Amino acid sequence: MNTEAPYRLKATGITKSYGAVNALADVNFELKPGEVMALLGENGAGKSTIVKVISGLIIPDTGQITIDGEPVLLSSVRASQTAGIAVVQQEFSTVGTMSVAENLVLGQSNAPAWWSPQKLNDQAKLILARVGLEDIDPRRSVDTLSVAEMQLLEIARVLAKDAKIVIFDEPTAALSDAEIVRVLEAVKRLASEGRSVIYVTHRLGEVFEIADRVTIFRNGRSEPPLLVKDLTVDKVVALMIGRELGHLYPERTEKYGAPVLETRGLKVPGIKGDINLTVRRGEILGLTGQLGSGVSEIMKAISGIADVLAGEVLLDGSAVNLHGRRRGIVMGIAYCSPDRKKDGIFGGISVRRNLSSPWLRRVSRVGFVSRAQENSEAARSASNFAIDLSRLNTLVGNLSGGNQQKVAVGKWLGIRPRVLLVEEPTRGVDIGARAEIYAQLRLLCDSGVGVIVTSSDTNEILGLSDTIATYYRGSQTANKPVQEWTEAALVREVMHRED
Repeated sequence: MNTEAPYRLKATGITKSYGAVNALADVNFELKPGEVMALLGENGAGKSTIVKVISGLIIPDTGQITIDGEPVLLSSVRASQTAGIAVVQQEFSTVGTMSVAENLVLGQSNAPAWWSPQKLNDQAKLILARVGLEDIDPRRSVDTLSVAEMQLLEIARVLAKDAKIVIFDEPTAALSDAEIVRVLEAVKRLASEGRSVIYVTHRLGEVFEIADRVTIFRNGRSEPPLLVKDLTVDKVVALMIGRELGHLYPERTEKYGAPVLETRGLKVPGIKGDINLTVRRGEILGLTGQLGSGVSEIMKAISGIADVLAGEVLLDGSAVNLHGRRRGIVMGIAYCSPDRKKDGIFGGISVRRNLSSPWLRRVSRVGFVSRAQENSEAARSASNFAIDLSRLNTLVGNLSGGNQQKVAVGKWLGIRPRVLLVEEPTRGVDIGARAEIYAQLRLLCDSGVGVIVTSSDTNEILGLSDTIATYYRGSQTANKPVQEWTEAALVREVMHRED
């Protein structure tokens, strides 16, 4: 980054209100050519709103934006794109029924109409290779890609454009370590080419790896930008939440009871060898691995979502027959998916009804719901998972990402689970909400529930788990207490690198 360069983008006095709520209050923001500027703050702090202003999705009430010193009116997404701004959204914008190559040029006015399919595929291969997708056939339908591959495709679409300013909105939330490396390399490449990058993330490690400066948002206001080299993680966290966080991960009690769930000789499609796992009462078992490792398939098999080929699952020492998700719920196995917006919450209904959704039959008679009983039990679940009781009638889709995730996990408390399975417990969640979720998982664990989590975040697995099992390409490579792991050893194990 050239520290003497003029501003590529400058926003001055940006304000946006929704009724009495100030989403942005006199925000000032700047960005230089070749710079990676990280935007940090808790959910609801204003990061998403300023990104929507810059990308043309919303128009501010007051303020001015200049690009290369010239005032611009970003009154629509098209106006923003015309000004040289591209966005890698957290939500995918690809068309699943079209090919990878077709998606790369979708919506681009500068894509030659005369290109043959062969020419289109050849150009697509070059772009895909820049984000580590050189093994992907450009003719493949996008809906056959994994979540990680679709995220990398979103970045490839930006590389196919001639954008001066690129906004990354939580680009690594769905990725594991190996895929994250590709994303960060792509970000560095864009900056080295002189493009300006706005990078929004909850993963502070990424900030210290790629960002030049940081702008922190709190309560709709922006702090003056700070050089990353002058910061520490603790200082960033304190600036974000306005207080010292203390310990991110709760202390381990290491008081384990009898095994609550065991798998013996379990065979699952896509997994090599038998799955033999044990989680005890009061224990958090962490499963981790890279994309394609098989940890998600294991969780779905244990929950009853996916069929098993052979072997058995034992609950409290007794074999159970898990055919279908409903059976798993009846047996006290709760499962929280890694994609809360897809199948973890119902965004268009209230917090109360989301919390009651897994056990609604228990408070129903001949098709009629007992509102009083539902309210009482939903309030109990909310209290036990640090969900604000005053928001029980709020639509879940209107909550911050952290509160949505608390609902997605907390709703399972109502089935009084014996085992809680949680994939990616804090994906897209800010640091403050992460601490709350970790604390609640530990409290649930200490109450005698067996907890199994998967995570692509190495620090999360190390900080939260009591025992860690690692997987690589469908095979288990290790299973041992957290005290026997170091961060370097865990990274090597999941990437299957030799010393």
